[in-house]
Amino acid sequence: MKRISAFLVVALALNTAFFAQNNSNKELTIEQCVNTLNVENSQSTKVGYQYWFADKEFLDGRTLKLSVVEPHKATHEPHKHEEDEFFFVLEGTAEFFLNGETVVAGPYTSFYCPPNSLHGIRNVGDTELKYLVIKKYNLSDK
Repeated sequence: MKRISAFLVVALALNTAFFAQNNSNKELTIEQCVNTLNVENSQSTKVGYQYWFADKEFLDGRTLKLSVVEPHKATHEPHKHEEDEFFFVLEGTAEFFLNGETVVAGPYTSFYCPPNSLHGIRNVGDTELKYLVIKKYNLSDK
């Protein structure tokens, strides 16, 4: 669990660095800036659960989400969207699909999804797959 905490801190720092050009002037308290995983507050999915450390309303569309996927399942089929996205594998074995090609990798691997690319991630292992999703939503589309 200590490794996960350390990587969450790193991921949040990366999230901030990658999207710093859209920096928000919002005043935040330390309580608003600390979010510890609470599985009771997670959202169930058909294949596991997800937990939003930062949802798109927190700042300016920047998000950080933990996805947990049961063995041999995927949260959804490959898809496209205008935003780019990062996946960072914490535990398990992931198959990453990008524009017709696949790669299988384990913990401490990142996958980048360029804008408008057909992409997906699935659990190809016998244990839970846990990965972070780092994405910035375009809030002007509201």
